Amino acid sequence: MHRNFNEKTLRRIGTTVFFGGLLLLGLLLTSDYGMCWDEPAERHAGYISLRYVAQRFAPSVLAAGHLANLPELATYSDADHGVAFQLPMAVLEAIFFRHDLRGAYWMRHFLCFATFVLGTWAVYRLGRERFGSWRWGLAGAALLVLSPRIFAEAFYNYKDLVFMNLFAVGGYTLTRLLRRPTAGRALTHALVTALATDVRIMGLLLPALTVAFGGLEMWARPVRRPAFVRALGLYSAAVGPLVVLFWPYLWEAPVQRLLACFKSFRHYRQDLTVLYLGKIQSCQNLPWHYLSGWILITTPVAYSLLFIGGVASVLRNFFRQPQQTLLRVATRRDLLFGAWCGGTLVLLVGINSVVYDGWRHVYFIYPAFMLLAVRGLWAGVRAWRAAPPASATRRLGWVAGAALALGVAHTAVRQVADHPYQHAYFSFLPAPTTGRLFERDYWGVSSRDGLAWIMAHDRSAIIAVSDTLLMVGPVRNNALLLPLADQARLRFVPHAQAQYYIGLYRWHPTPYDTTVYGSVVHEIRVAGLPILTVFRRPGQDLRK
Repeated sequence: MHRNFNEKTLRRIGTTVFFGGLLLLGLLLTSDYGMCWDEPAERHAGYISLRYVAQRFAPSVLAAGHLANLPELATYSDADHGVAFQLPMAVLEAIFFRHDLRGAYWMRHFLCFATFVLGTWAVYRLGRERFGSWRWGLAGAALLVLSPRIFAEAFYNYKDLVFMNLFAVGGYTLTRLLRRPTAGRALTHALVTALATDVRIMGLLLPALTVAFGGLEMWARPVRRPAFVRALGLYSAAVGPLVVLFWPYLWEAPVQRLLACFKSFRHYRQDLTVLYLGKIQSCQNLPWHYLSGWILITTPVAYSLLFIGGVASVLRNFFRQPQQTLLRVATRRDLLFGAWCGGTLVLLVGINSVVYDGWRHVYFIYPAFMLLAVRGLWAGVRAWRAAPPASATRRLGWVAGAALALGVAHTAVRQVADHPYQHAYFSFLPAPTTGRLFERDYWGVSSRDGLAWIMAHDRSAIIAVSDTLLMVGPVRNNALLLPLADQARLRFVPHAQAQYYIGLYRWHPTPYDTTVYGSVVHEIRVAGLPILTVFRRPGQDLRK
């Protein structure tokens, strides 16, 4: 009794410190990160949907406010993007930050990170249930947090990271439903499924996983079949209306528009280009290994090795006695993680879905990736404990454990050292190779600090920055995060008239020509890799 009390107290203290500290860390770091390329467009989408809702339920708000000049939702080009996150953000901004755009973006960044805390909590609960220990659950949550790219984008990637977090919560509500099928759990899972789908259409994978693993659960536990039939029936009946409820674009023609959104997801209407393996390629015709290649080079090596070990352990146990192992809850959870992670990649390659900007469109598989990595660690620890004290297995385990600890420590050090540019993290490639083969800061987030450097080092009343080249979009976006006094001094002008040029490296693997752009006065590097360069036209050299 005393031991159980202490264990319960330790769990409460450990989880409170971890998640409370994570939320506090997010609050402290929010203003360190710049704005990504898509943020103004995402904000705009939220306001257009808010206008549509106001037209139907509060016309007086529309007449009196700043929503009147926005386009109609039915004719908006990006109306097929879900707004389950952006619509509430528009409401909060209209109430609390109507005259403070800069503050509104900081609010969005923090709340975006808050969803990451929620997703991390879901990974903790999934790990705790699967491995029967809160410590193992916390290990999975910690590895998720110590993932440099994921951590950085948790502040500003309203689409992929928010979707990842909601999908992780959906994975947790699914396992709760599979463990005990009740009406309340079915409705909760339907609600989370709808919210995830209304951020990204790939949320429709949750109903597929629910039906598939609900069927597997009925096979393994026939005594609970009637309860599963009722719960899955209620879930199926509720999820559709809830998807429509939180996505105003679907209200007028739910089935037709939902199918159109899925078609748009499969065949993206724009022909964007990406830099992959040193070649500029169309996103409409990328090689099958594009996603797996990006996952490999941007995920810490230790995590990838643990993931491989976890998958190998699951497959080995399954193929020894398939029917017997399927009767175990733990095996069915492992298969759920495998379908969530590997099944998604196979599906996207199979349907030839359009992706770009690395593997951000499949970030939602990363919680399952982490849980399978923890599965590899868990299996290794069990094998080590079962081995005789003086055996080769024990000695090898010590070596592997030390190497793993060094790998995780190196990742943590890099995450701190690269702050706030962890989005440009590459795991093992040297900087020259990375710069030649892959895109760097494709979000353009670092341009906020490039502008801030110019403003801090040039006290001129008017500062002219080039406004003619391709990457000016994120530069203009990030100008909105500057203090108002600096915004008033900034002018975007044609390149021939500009004092400064901010060079980013999305489609630019080679160094910039200084005869065209001017002398280098500032550069931001991540592990030796330039991700932003500030150029100044011939004249005063600010480095002196």
